[in-house]
Amino acid sequence: MNKPNIVVWFSCGAASAVALKETIERYGDTHNIIAVNNFVKEEDDDNRRFLHDVSSWLNIQIEQAVNPRYPSGSCVEVWEDRQYMSGVAGAPCTLELKKHARRVWESKNKFEHMVLGFTLEEKERYWNFRDNEDSRILPVLIDAKITKKKCYEIIKQAGIELPRIYSMGYPNANCIGCVKATSPTYWNHVRTMHPDVFAARAEQSAEIGAKLVRVNGKRILLKDLPPDAKGKPLKNMDFECGIFCKK
Repeated sequence: MNKPNIVVWFSCGAASAVALKETIERYGDTHNIIAVNNFVKEEDDDNRRFLHDVSSWLNIQIEQAVNPRYPSGSCVEVWEDRQYMSGVAGAPCTLELKKHARRVWESKNKFEHMVLGFTLEEKERYWNFRDNEDSRILPVLIDAKITKKKCYEIIKQAGIELPRIYSMGYPNANCIGCVKATSPTYWNHVRTMHPDVFAARAEQSAEIGAKLVRVNGKRILLKDLPPDAKGKPLKNMDFECGIFCKK
């Protein structure tokens, strides 16, 4: 008798890695566990190293899901093609490289349940996804009462180095220069840590007319952002990108 399938969407973040671990331990005897990642070119290169380390740690192959329209997985390509980066209509990179890539994969693969890296703090996001996206989702980390902090601890205890993007002061393992961020704190951090990325985002957003940053309640172009402008502390921001993003 064939076992039912559970697909775990691995984002190269600590939470999705621990969600994969918990799913294998909880359901591995009764289900086939499938791990899938959306490759995004603008993520830090070390995310690939982390993916391979997690794959070896859990003894599972992590396959790739891509949108055939954008096989390179490039956000920059999506923004240029759509002439839109981010705003009230959301971010097209998430739609094309995460959501559409997931739907393409799902159209070709059978599964009964899915798992995403929703931690204990993210019950609202879990229920939103369950009610509006797919009721087949399992709250693996929430049921286990695992927080984001605990996820970091579990990864470190396994002897795996977290993606280096965390050590650079970024709040998650998203793309560097995530266009869904509007805080001047974030963008000036990008300017300091990755000046080439900041310059590229500033140039492209100016060409498209995308006002990505908000200062004193007003949206402005990145090229006009004062280097000393600040908003919320970096670690308190929440704009994590994934296939469960509402935008």
